[in-house]
Parts: sequence; structure tokens; C-alpha cells
Amino acid sequence: MKEMQLIFTKQKKYIFFLLVACALGWGFTPYSTIFAGLAVGSLFGLYNFWILLRRMEKFDRVLTNGKGRASLGSTIRFASGVAVAAIAISFPEYIHLVSAVIGLMIPYILLLVERIVFHARY
Repeated sequence: MKEMQLIFTKQKKYIFFLLVACALGWGFTPYSTIFAGLAVGSLFGLYNFWILLRRMEKFDRVLTNGKGRASLGSTIRFASGVAVAAIAISFPEYIHLVSAVIGLMIPYILLLVERIVFHARY
């Protein structure tokens, strides 16, 4: 699980740089709603990834100790995705719906790319 913590730390750094790029795009381009949607979606995506990490650690502890019920918390992550869509639908003049949904998947895309680079290197 230490490797997952390192991956999450890298994810936070990548998302921070993405948010800076979104802030610059929001402020200096005519596509402010698209950049706002990407920012909101990637924040919720990072939150989903954090929840997944916590649930994986809890799942590992349950399997190691042999007590309790194991759960991966899909309901909370699904509700977070619904919240992103609800926010984007509620404020369409500020947040683009499609870019918010794409932003929701950015942490997982970064995870896939990071793993491909890791395996290509070693």
C-alpha cells in the first residue's frame, strides 16, 4: 500500500499543475466554461481517487485481520460523479458539462499513463 500512497502523491502534484493550467485557460481564453469544467471535474476525480485509496487500505486491513466486512465504496464515488454532473447542469453558464465529466476521469487517465511509463522504464 505504500506504493499507492506514492502514486496518490504524484497524482496530487499532476492535478495541481492541471489546475494552474485551467486557471490560466479560464482567465486568458474565451473558453472559460470548458476550463472551469475541467477544473471542477478533476478536483472531484482526485477526491474519488482518494476515496478509492482509503477503501483499498481498509479492504487490505480487513483481509489481513480477517474481521469485518470488506467494501470498496463504489457508492460514494458514484455519488461524487452525480454531484459533478449536477453542479455542471445547475451552472451551465459557468461550467461546461462534457468537460466536467472528462475532468472527472483525468486522475484515472494520469494513473494509466504513469503506470505505462513506469513499466516502460523498468
